Amino acid sequence: MKRVVILFLIVAISNTFALGQKYKRPKVQTPGEFRSAPPGGPDPRTTADLKWFELFQDKALQELIQAALAGNYDLRESVARIDQARAAYGIQRSEQFPTFAASADLVTERRSRSGAVDIPEPINRSRTFGSVLLNLLTFELDIWGRLRKASAAAKADLLATEETRRAVITTIVSDVATAYFNLREFDFELDIAKRTLASREESLRLIRLRNARGVATLLEVREAEELVYDASALIPALEQSIEQTENFLSFLTGKNPQPITRGQELTDHVFPPGVPPGLPSDLIERRPDIRSAEQSLVAAEARIGVAKAAYFPRISLTGFLGFESAQLSNLFKASRSVWAFVPQITQPIFTAGRLKSNVRFSQAERDFFLVNYERTIQNAFREVSDSLAAHRKVKEERVQRELLVETLRDRSRLAYLRYNGGVATLLDALDADRNLFAAERTLAQTRRDELLSVVQLYKALGGGWQ
Repeated sequence: MKRVVILFLIVAISNTFALGQKYKRPKVQTPGEFRSAPPGGPDPRTTADLKWFELFQDKALQELIQAALAGNYDLRESVARIDQARAAYGIQRSEQFPTFAASADLVTERRSRSGAVDIPEPINRSRTFGSVLLNLLTFELDIWGRLRKASAAAKADLLATEETRRAVITTIVSDVATAYFNLREFDFELDIAKRTLASREESLRLIRLRNARGVATLLEVREAEELVYDASALIPALEQSIEQTENFLSFLTGKNPQPITRGQELTDHVFPPGVPPGLPSDLIERRPDIRSAEQSLVAAEARIGVAKAAYFPRISLTGFLGFESAQLSNLFKASRSVWAFVPQITQPIFTAGRLKSNVRFSQAERDFFLVNYERTIQNAFREVSDSLAAHRKVKEERVQRELLVETLRDRSRLAYLRYNGGVATLLDALDADRNLFAAERTLAQTRRDELLSVVQLYKALGGGWQ
């Protein structure tokens, strides 16, 4: 018996070997540089290295992001999932180690003299007996690495949830910044609408005076009224958008709907002059969604080893020692001691293809996560290239629209001067005014889009979770 015990202990403490291949990161074709990257060749620097409070200088926006990182429901849910995965990893890892337990029982019974067992006089029909046992060992020898592979899979699942939390942080930062810039754009449009409405109401007042004196026609009055009503009808729609955006920002920060404190004006936001994207190969290490997808692939790879180990015997050791007695008074005497050591081997013989199907299922699951990993990487390259193209082109568009607004503003001024001087018709002035109003609104939206292109590039590069 001693030799058997020593043999099993040697096997238990020896290095075990695990079935299945060691994980190797899949090779993914990466471009030398991002499409639409700034000229000058690949630059290892990247905007994603900036912390979010270094990129967004607006104090009000910083406070909103801080509030969202503290109270956002998605982030709190991801933290709970991490705690759940950490507990699951602890449960799985504990199976690699022996368990110790103690047990005791005390039984008092009274037997009938006319029962199945005859109890003659004067034997006492009442009896008290008990046992005290110490389960010294309950342990499975992980010769084939089944438990170790299962623990590796659980650990990879934990790391995947942690990376998912970082991805949620990146999304929250970008969502809050996007909603805030939308809010400031609506504010800017509302200011344009109110300013335009005041100007048109003044023009309508003057045209009505001219009509009363017989200088202007009723048609000109109606055309001026049309512009007034057009500007006044836009104001409620903008106010609705502002309130709904404030409600969305409140939801992102985990608060009830409430007004949002403003900071810088839409035109006062300044980002770094350059937005270098960095090297495409670094994106795989930086984006948390890619790292999460890779950890899911690692877990799936480890589960293949768990499935293959089911073909081989499972060797478990169980041992206990203690005392057992029919009389409680002499329970702890040396003659009442008991012990046992039970090595056990379980070998599957016929499972109707269940083990083979389990291996195939694990391999198919690995293939699924491999495809997801490769797709996540390619999608990341696409998002970065899209954001770079948007940033460059929207900036060019904004410059041209600024020139257009200046031209239309001067045209409107000249048209009204010509109308008041009796040289041109009111239709020319109203048409110039209508075009100027539309151009100013479009310029505000373009400025907003330029800010959002930086936000989207920052998110696509994996920034914001440091």
